[in-house]
Amino acid sequence: MLDRRSLLRTSGVAAAGALGAAAFASAAEASSGPSSGHHPSVPDPTEGVTRTLLQENPSPAKGWKTVQTLVEIPRRRQSGRHSHPGVEVGYIVRGDVLMEFDDGSTVRLRTGDPFFIPSDTVHNARNIGKVTTVMLSTYVVDETKPLVTKH
Repeated sequence: MLDRRSLLRTSGVAAAGALGAAAFASAAEASSGPSSGHHPSVPDPTEGVTRTLLQENPSPAKGWKTVQTLVEIPRRRQSGRHSHPGVEVGYIVRGDVLMEFDDGSTVRLRTGDPFFIPSDTVHNARNIGKVTTVMLSTYVVDETKPLVTKH
């Protein structure tokens, strides 16, 4: 079970880096395209969520890459259940999110909160605030796997 202490990290430096824009385009298409499984009259809860690739750099560890993104989640929207093949180190630039995990635990994150998500942990960031949430996320991931796996 994940707890607030394991998710919120107040010190340390995260590597900045990359996988490639193709991983983000694929994730965006999967969450908003016609194959998303949503009936046309039912709004897609991930609609409007954007992931902007900020950096792509190789990781110092062989077989790993680093990726840094800026994620924007509009009011009343969510990232959708997903996981990453490595750790995610993040910071809430603006907004309020409820980070929901498949084990049933949740953590409320507010502007200025850092967070840490372990490798392969299924999670969903739900915007529960009054503004578009902006999150800075850095990943250190297995270079042979896609950055985002939707669940």
